[in-house]
Amino acid sequence: MVTWSEESKQDLEDILYALITWEKHKPLTLEGARAYIKDIRKAGDSIPKLLSHTNTTYEDHRAYGAKVCRYKRNPKTTWYIIYNWDEVNKIAYINKIMNNYMTVST
Repeated sequence: MVTWSEESKQDLEDILYALITWEKHKPLTLEGARAYIKDIRKAGDSIPKLLSHTNTTYEDHRAYGAKVCRYKRNPKTTWYIIYNWDEVNKIAYINKIMNNYMTVST
C-alpha cells in the first residue's frame, strides 16, 4: 500500500505545471505532461513491490524520509521519490518528490 502526503501530491501538480510552461526547453503538451506524471506516480505506487528499500543518502532527502526510490526518466533526469517504509504493514508513506536538479549533494 502507498500513502501520498499532501506535499507529494502538490509536488506532482508543480511538476505538471513546470513541464507545460518550461522555457529552458520546449514545453510538453498537457497530454504529454500528464503521461509523464503518470509514470512518476506509477514508480511511487510500485514501491511496496520492491525487494529492498534504499536508504536516503543526501541530507536534503533525509529531511523528508528515510528511504528513496529513484525513477530515471532519461539519461539526464532522475526523480527521487522520498518516503518512509513501514515494514510490518508494508506501507510506503511518500513525503516528497525531487529531481536531480533540485538535489544538493553533500
